[in-house]
Amino acid sequence: MKIIANAADPATESAENTLQIANDADLAALAADGALAGVERIELQFPKFTDGRAYTQALLLRRRYQFAGDIRATGDVLIDQLVHMHRSGFTSAVLAPGVDAGAAQRQFERYAAFYQGDVLEPRPLFAREAA
Repeated sequence: MKIIANAADPATESAENTLQIANDADLAALAADGALAGVERIELQFPKFTDGRAYTQALLLRRRYQFAGDIRATGDVLIDQLVHMHRSGFTSAVLAPGVDAGAAQRQFERYAAFYQGDVLEPRPLFAREAA
């Protein structure tokens, strides 16, 4: 997962077609309208760290709508959310102001494996070990 410090200007990164989706948007309607076609990056908003609707949106974008581009978390993104964001389908995150990017990266070293399946590896641990 790409972690972007809030002091960095994420707008300077090149993404020709970026779509910002509110966390109360109807993804089915967007997909039916063709709004996801040709999009390279989708930015999902976390207005507060306690609002987790963007997790569901990321999961739906990956599994149901087969979106293969960058899904970026923006807003009130804290360190302890990053691992779950990555497992839900996010590929990048802009940290909230005052959050240390180095400490954020250490979260991924701390949690290297999971028993449950997720977007990255849908099989649970026992099925992976049996294969």
